[in-house]
Amino acid sequence: MEKKFSLIQTIASAAAFSAVSGWYGFMFGRESARKELEKLIEDLRRGDSPSPPPHS
Repeated sequence: MEKKFSLIQTIASAAAFSAVSGWYGFMFGRESARKELEKLIEDLRRGDSPSPPPHS
């Protein structure tokens, strides 16, 4: 017995997969950015910030 998906089922499955992967990508990117900002803020609080580039 062969199982076939209708066009609507295929589109719904693709949309669900896209939504889930998009959500995980968004959350992963947000967490990564939060960690980078946390490190930058800690460096600034300690005064370990790199010196600004000289102006010409």
